Amino acid sequence: QVQLVESGGGSVQAGGSLRLSCEATGYTDRTNCLGWFRQSPGKERESIAVISIGSGTTYYASSVKGRFTISKDHAKASLYLQMNGLKPEDTATYICAATSDPRAARTLRPGLFGYWGQGTQVTVSS
Repeated sequence: QVQLVESGGGSVQAGGSLRLSCEATGYTDRTNCLGWFRQSPGKERESIAVISIGSGTTYYASSVKGRFTISKDHAKASLYLQMNGLKPEDTATYICAATSDPRAARTLRPGLFGYWGQGTQVTVSS
């Protein structure tokens, strides 16, 4: 039921910044958690960060702590990812997701998310 559309990707040089957006429709009270993930060819999907809708509690992967910030805007039904200090290894397709499973807020498990966007490409050059 939930539809997610990402935007804001692009090509930047190392050390640059980007802000990704995820616009959602079909939002319900049963959607308890939102998250950002990334995927590169030949690699499994990597969890980046999650945020609980009710409490606003955030949880980050160690690879992005201190550089990325996840946030949400209930009025606009939007999810954001501010990315600073980008590195070449951050190059990937970034995907937003939603789930009704509250366990996703702490486990960073992609398998707990049932709704996914199509992704937006981020390329960081060295």
